[in-house]
Amino acid sequence: MERTSALDRLRAGNEIFDFVIIGGGASGLGAGVDAASRGYRVALLEQSDFGKGTSSRSTKLVHGGVRYLKQGDISLVMSALRERGLLRRNAPHLVHPLAFVIPNYSWRERAYYGLGMAVYERLAGRWSFGRSRRLSRSETLGHLPTVEPDNLAGGVLYYDGQFDDARLALSLAQTAVDHGAVLANYCGCVGLIKEAGRVGGVLARDMETGSEFRVRARVVINATGVFVDHVRRFDEPGVPPMVTVSQGVHLVLPRRFLPGASALMVPKTADGRVLFAIPWHDRVVVGTTDTAGVRPTLEPAAQPAEIEFIMEHARKYLACDPQESDVLSVFTGLRPLVRRGGAGSTAALSRDHTITISASRLVTLTGGKWTTYRRMAEDVIDQAERVAGLRHRPAITADLALHGAAFPPGLPEHLQVYGGDAAAIAELGRSHPALAARLHPQLPWQGAEVVWQARHEMARTVEDVLARRTRALVLDARAAIAAAPAVARLLADELHRDQSWAEAQVRCFVQVARGWLLPGTAVEESAEQRPRVA
Repeated sequence: MERTSALDRLRAGNEIFDFVIIGGGASGLGAGVDAASRGYRVALLEQSDFGKGTSSRSTKLVHGGVRYLKQGDISLVMSALRERGLLRRNAPHLVHPLAFVIPNYSWRERAYYGLGMAVYERLAGRWSFGRSRRLSRSETLGHLPTVEPDNLAGGVLYYDGQFDDARLALSLAQTAVDHGAVLANYCGCVGLIKEAGRVGGVLARDMETGSEFRVRARVVINATGVFVDHVRRFDEPGVPPMVTVSQGVHLVLPRRFLPGASALMVPKTADGRVLFAIPWHDRVVVGTTDTAGVRPTLEPAAQPAEIEFIMEHARKYLACDPQESDVLSVFTGLRPLVRRGGAGSTAALSRDHTITISASRLVTLTGGKWTTYRRMAEDVIDQAERVAGLRHRPAITADLALHGAAFPPGLPEHLQVYGGDAAAIAELGRSHPALAARLHPQLPWQGAEVVWQARHEMARTVEDVLARRTRALVLDARAAIAAAPAVARLLADELHRDQSWAEAQVRCFVQVARGWLLPGTAVEESAEQRPRVA
């Protein structure tokens, strides 16, 4: 992926794309892959970075939805379980099975959840990730050695999927480009072009330079997640909102709090939520909350009550009580949930997707979840074909390997997420020994990866590198802050920026990263050092 050439093509204005997609998260990128792989001319614009919002702040699970099983939505669960299996097959460098254990503190719980997870597995059919079974008390402690042992009766084992969300977003972006799509990050939609009362393109703005240009298309697809209503108002200023936004918060702890290979799942907290503690990239992710009525923003902030809720339940289910000083990072994501008449709590709303078509033919896709992104994309492109009056071309994404899917065995985890590109990154480090140095002693990533990300993954900022292309900010915000000057220096060299740009990048990243720390957390002094650009 190369941003300059993509923008040059978009600015030229001498072609009409079949589809212009607004939004570079799971929904938009999935639609881009689907349309491009069918042979359509596709442009995709993202106002910030790919996966900047909800799509990089999930619970890192590819799942059928145990909660929806309880709600009796069998068809949704079965569809999601099939999509889970397809995703594992098409992106094996990013998706893998993970064992989950539900600790039971009564024999009634053991029987109830044992039956429920057996049904969950049976619904997966040939897409099953592993057999569920009841566990004895000793077996439960074997899987979860740090679970609270008092009154523990046993447990239930089942399997679901785990993935790296931001890296999957990048893989989708690369796959779309591999099939001829034109993608640009930091390129926002600031208006819609209308011709004879119909939407015929977008007014785009290069967010780095401020320059504006028009991109024409047969159909415009609004896939902007929690911001879909903002784009819909470009089309119809008084249109009522179609989404309600809820917020989910996760805390990241050191691996010692859950040292085994299994995740802990609490199917029902005191207020009816589902809670997970999941091993991920040698850390433990604990969450999530479901707070209704929040406003859409690119940098949502965790509320004190949400942090306290997670800490309280982590202490309830873990034998060693985590303290605030143990928290390495706090990340917050927003969920776009389709409004339902008379719906109460957002936790009761379905995340199944919705497609609307306005009178002027703006196509809007919203709702859904990461696991079902491929099906969402297929549905919206099917609809967009009809709106454009195009002859139907069947989707091929069910059998389409994503970029990086073919990779050599034995790669370390931090390189495996690159899949087939990992060998080239390793060679870059060997040919330039200075790039083999780690960005920070507590982080696995090396300078060669930053250079690769700038050259081939459209990394434009320090945040792009430390939050999404690596997951440093998610895993250890303090270490990420300390690594920022080194990343700024490498990016400045690659992007031909000067010293003042590098210094501004560090300041901007530190400001963002402080929001990923608990209030009052000390930051290493080295974070404030000025990056030296040769």
